[in-house]
Amino acid sequence: MSFKVRIASADRTIDVPTGETILDAALEAGIGYPFGCQSGNCGACKSHLLKGEVSMEGYSDFALSDEEKTSGLILACRAAPNADCEVAWLQEEDDQVIHPRQVLATRVLSLDDATHDIKRVRLEVVSGEPFYFSAGQFVSVSFEGCAPRDYSMANVPGDPVLEFHIRLGQAATTSAYVFTTLKVGDPVLVEGPFGASHLREAHRGPIIAVAGGSGMAPMKSIVERALALGMPQHIYFYFGVRAERDLYLHDHFADLAKKHPTLHFIPVLSEGDGIARRCGLVHEAVAADWDEFDGCKAYLAGPPAMVEAATKLLEQRDMRRLDIHADAFYTAAEMAQAGKKTGAEL
Repeated sequence: MSFKVRIASADRTIDVPTGETILDAALEAGIGYPFGCQSGNCGACKSHLLKGEVSMEGYSDFALSDEEKTSGLILACRAAPNADCEVAWLQEEDDQVIHPRQVLATRVLSLDDATHDIKRVRLEVVSGEPFYFSAGQFVSVSFEGCAPRDYSMANVPGDPVLEFHIRLGQAATTSAYVFTTLKVGDPVLVEGPFGASHLREAHRGPIIAVAGGSGMAPMKSIVERALALGMPQHIYFYFGVRAERDLYLHDHFADLAKKHPTLHFIPVLSEGDGIARRCGLVHEAVAADWDEFDGCKAYLAGPPAMVEAATKLLEQRDMRRLDIHADAFYTAAEMAQAGKKTGAEL
């Protein structure tokens, strides 16, 4: 049994088998549906349910709030039709982009320690170029013998070398492999790009970039791309870490700020002494500096708790959700701890 689903944004009607999601069926039909994590965490496939009924299982509050659900929004990656439906993905006023998905053969060019628990991995593309992505997007990376994992690019688009910042996680086999086994010259498979949290290059209002830990990677790409394009607005880059030993690329961004008066780099230490650097939670630093966010766009990357706290702050001060861009990455443990929503119906 299947249901007819009209995808208004693509002017296509497809058959969606019972139990299959709208996104899976749309991608199988060759429709360029916007998507990111495909697991109900990022909100990239958020859509209007114009007609019909769907069931949704397993999604986060960040990706779809209760208010959005009540207003008729769904996540295509989690929505299985219960009847014939019509949907339309969200349209933005500015430059939403969809790059073709590519598979790249790469090899490890270099490995070094960014901090005590973050490795900087640089990959040389062997085949599959040219690789097109927008600053802030991520890819699926497969190291030998490891399950694919999603990592954001830290390099700017057009750079022939891909850069990733990989944090050593608890009971994380992939990051453990990177820290203990991966070596220069090893083959690595890369697939992508994915994600909707990319730099909006047509935007001319202030940019607020907030990163925590290895969330530095996509923010590095976004900030450097904005500067390379000569975007005229001020960029306020807040980088939150726990302690001084977790702070990296400080000199790099301090030097960039000297060269570019529009860049403001603000490190924030949650366990700092408040003497040499600002201390506290990074979203609290943003709250202290800003009363309102008229005309701003925010880009967020880092631990889900940080992303959700920053999102809540921005929304409380009247920033539109369309102006808040983040791809939240949850581990299985984080999803369980957060009590990820299940069994929702519309």
